[in-house]
Amino acid sequence: MRWIAAALLVAGCSQGSSTPETVEGAALEQAAIARGVVRDPANATPVGLYAREGDRMCVTGKRIGVFIDYGEGTGCSGRGRYARDGERLRVDLGKDCAFDAAFDGDAVRFPGKLPDGCAALCTKRASLSGLQLDRLSDSAAEAAALRDPGGRGLCA
Repeated sequence: MRWIAAALLVAGCSQGSSTPETVEGAALEQAAIARGVVRDPANATPVGLYAREGDRMCVTGKRIGVFIDYGEGTGCSGRGRYARDGERLRVDLGKDCAFDAAFDGDAVRFPGKLPDGCAALCTKRASLSGLQLDRLSDSAAEAAALRDPGGRGLCA
């Protein structure tokens, strides 16, 4: 008898697509955007410099470059082009390494599964999969100045 009550309770909880918390969260986000506390992803330009710990990414015009450096010859470095599509950046780093990254106005997130060609941009056990970077600057000049550990300009 208890399992019937539990099943009904669970079934009742899964009805509807939005909860009061979801609606309140969306309203809170819109209020933060309206007050300038949070960048509006629909109007934000991805141009700038991004980082997290030792990982870096630049975005200028239609160019994008990224590197990670774990030391001792382990890391990744790639540069190429991107196109914006809403909250996605269609990234093409060449060498059969093209994918969609998420862009929310303040951060960029690479997918957890990247094409096999992306492995050619990395050494040893490094990978660009799941890379998450936060915006440091929206300056195109700072982004254009980014160099990988080998001194190669990534967005110039």
